[in-house]
Order: sequence, then structure tokens, then C-alpha cells
Amino acid sequence: MDYSNLYIFLSTLLAIFPTTTLAFLFSAYKSKSHEKSINLPPGNFGWPIIGEIFAFLHDDHEKFVGDRMNKYSKIFKTKILGERTVVLCGTAGHKFVASNEEKLFAAWRPHSMQKLFRSSYQKAASIIMPRQMEKHVSQAPGFLRAEAMVGYVAAMDSMVLDHLKTHWDGKQVVEAHRLTQLLVLTLSAKFFMGLEDSCRIGKLVELMDTMMLALHTIPVNIPGTAFHRAMKAAPAAREIIQSFVKEKKEVMESTGNKMHDLLSYMIATPDPTGRFMPENEIADKIMGNVAASFNSPAMTTTFIVKFLGERPDIYDKVRIEQLEILKSKKSGEALNWDDMQKMKYSWNVALEAMRLIPPLQGTFREAATDFTYQGYTIPKGWKVYWTVSTTTMNPEYFPAPEEFDPTRFEKATPPPYTNIPFGSGPRICPGKDYARLQILSFMHHLVIRFKWDLVNPNCKITGGMNPFPVDGLKVRLQAQPSQALVVLRTYVE
Repeated sequence: MDYSNLYIFLSTLLAIFPTTTLAFLFSAYKSKSHEKSINLPPGNFGWPIIGEIFAFLHDDHEKFVGDRMNKYSKIFKTKILGERTVVLCGTAGHKFVASNEEKLFAAWRPHSMQKLFRSSYQKAASIIMPRQMEKHVSQAPGFLRAEAMVGYVAAMDSMVLDHLKTHWDGKQVVEAHRLTQLLVLTLSAKFFMGLEDSCRIGKLVELMDTMMLALHTIPVNIPGTAFHRAMKAAPAAREIIQSFVKEKKEVMESTGNKMHDLLSYMIATPDPTGRFMPENEIADKIMGNVAASFNSPAMTTTFIVKFLGERPDIYDKVRIEQLEILKSKKSGEALNWDDMQKMKYSWNVALEAMRLIPPLQGTFREAATDFTYQGYTIPKGWKVYWTVSTTTMNPEYFPAPEEFDPTRFEKATPPPYTNIPFGSGPRICPGKDYARLQILSFMHHLVIRFKWDLVNPNCKITGGMNPFPVDGLKVRLQAQPSQALVVLRTYVE
């Protein structure tokens, strides 16, 4: 294990310790006095001050949680990311969290994320206004609702095809992870901001990738750390977005034209109190939306490429399904909403990829009040973490869980709260239908145009909360026959 981050972190603590000793000791004494009087879950806080952070961030996530669950129970305490945390495992744990959102729990983001995304945290006195605006934007017409997706399909189809022609056609080897990041951000920039500047989008991909590596880490801003690199990338990304916000606002004011994207809506529409957001706040919120629509879809798409490259039998089934759809189209005709509904096996492949390698391994909440769960008391202010591997890799729900088997979703519907890659309850991902469209559009054109294998079949996948392929998932491409020849040959057969 690389202990350089540990050395830096401890050095920083020693440097600031004299000014914080009294406050720390008083807080610790007060907290321990309260905790002695209640029945806390079993578990271990790990090392003083740092807790179990390094094992949590760098070890295999399933093993980190599984070892402690087996040692203690399906509820255990630990200390991670500087916070006393209770981990809830299994379907009961997730159901409890999902059923008590905004009652027992408040949203919480790790400190590293709070510092990178200014709009992801607020002072208590100012929290009401931003949440009103976030709710106002999420309910905006024509953006992320299922009925709005119908109008996105043709444009998305065209953009995916252009991406493949530009970045995949004629290449012998490509880095799938970086290209899926580029595609995902190109699509979100278009649909959320109306931005089609490839230079600015390419720069944003680099900056966002740097930031994603520090979402769940120790927020020590010292040269050489991932967090330091991310803290340099964040203002650069914000500057690009804010400059575009300013440009768009000027165009809207000078022309009077109404534009149909989320950014235009945020510029032109006041919240329920009549307040218009200033440009810097719009930029912060757009940056949060771009980040939310960047990492998970890119990871999922990358791992779909991985599994299809490893399993020619599954690739063939996906391709047959997509060729059947292609046969029903006129020459040059774009995909439509009905076509997406026919991609049942392809979507099962995506669900299975997200089950085996979830793009996000768990979610955090904060206890809004003291509450009791399974006989244990969780104190107010403690963090609560629900982890997906305790259900998605449970043989009780998914027989032979280590196997990649998309047909398992045809045989039976998974029990509630077992495989929920987009979350559930009030905080279910609002972009789940949008993500489904971009994943299926990509799969359609990819399998029709290419067959591929992995350059490094043993490519390492990192542990921690956000798994990714260390070598970028390089794949060796083999062009398939042209679409016209494929369709003709299929008809003849």
C-alpha cells in the first residue's frame, strides 16, 4: 500500500494540532459522554483520528464491507472520511434508508466533494433557498422526465454516430474509458447547456476526470495528492462553464430567443420566490449536473465494452437484437423511442454490468436525529452508509453472483432493493431515463460497426467507491461490414 498520503495527512494534522487541541478534546469528550449512554452498533473505529479511511478507499470494496459484516453484523460502525459512520447492509438497510429520506436522514457529501463542488453544501442559514431552487430545476418541463426523452432520441442517435465515426472508425486500438467519457460529456453539454464546442468539451473532460479521482479522498490540499490536482481542476472547469453561462445569457438577452435546454431555463426562470440565480450560482449548479451525468454513465458504458469484449457469445446476442432493429429502419433513418423499447436484451446486459461493477459502490446520508435501527441507536450527526455489494453479490438474490449473466433478468425480477443502480425512494436518480437512452444508443451503433477484444484481459479495476480500469480499458477494434451489407446479408439469410 502507498503510505505517502498517510504521511502527508498526519504531517498536516501535527502542523495544525496546537490550534485545535482544546476544541477537539472538548468535542470528543462531549460526544463520548453521550455515546456511553446509548447502545451503539458493534464495530471498530480503527486508528485514532484517521480511522479506517485507507482500507475503505483502497481495498476491494466488497471485501472491506463483507469482512466487517461477517465479523459484526449487517449493521456495524466504523470511522471513514473523518466521520463516525454506521454501515447498513442488505435489502433491509437500503429499504430503511429509502423509506426514511427527509425524515431521519439528510443528504451528505464527503468533505472532499464539498470543497470541489461549492453548491453541494450550504451553511444552515442558507440551506432553504438552494434546495428550493434545486427542486424548482428538477421539476422543469422538458428535460429529464420520461416523456421528454422521446424528443432526445434522434439527436442523441446522430451524435453517437458522429462520435464513433470521428474517434473509433479507422483506429486499431482505442482507450475505451476516455472515449466513453468524451461521449458522455459531449451529450450532456449539448442537452443540458446547448454547448457544442468540441475544444471546450475536450478540456472539460480532462478536468472532470481529474476531479472524479478525488471525490472520495482525504481533503488535504498538498502538492502531489489527487485532491490537490482536483482543487486546481475545479476552478478551471468552473471558469469554462461560467464563461459559457455569460455568453448564453448575452445571446438570449440580445435576440430574445427562447432556447430549450436546462441552462437556458435556469437563466430565464425565477424560483418560486421570484429570485433569479446569479451567473456564478448557475455555473455551480450546472457544474454539479455535468459531474452527476459524467462519472457513472461513463463507467457503466466502459464496463459494458469490457464484458462484451470478454464474452463473444453475449456480444453476438446483442448484435442480433440490434440488427433486427436496423432491418426495420429506412436507409439513414434515426433510432426512435419505440426502437429503444425493443432493446430488452441489450438493457439486461447494461443492468448486469451495473450489478457486477456498480459505478458507485454506496451512498452516504447524515442522521438528522437520534434513531433506532435493529435495536441499536445511531446518534444525530453520525453518517450512515448503504453499500450495494451486500445485495448485488448475494447468492440468495443472484445465483452464481460472480458470473456475467444478462439472462438472469429474464428469468426473474430481482427482489425489491437488491439491484437498484439508480437508487430508490425520494432521491432516485432523476437522470435514469436519460442514462438509459445514451447507453442503448451507444450499444446499438458500437456492435453494428465493430467487434473487439481487450488488449489487456487482466486489466486491473481499482477498489474504493468509484471503480475504474487502471489502463483505460484499451480495446483492439475490428470493423464490421458496412451497415448496408449487413442488412442485405441478414435479409438473404
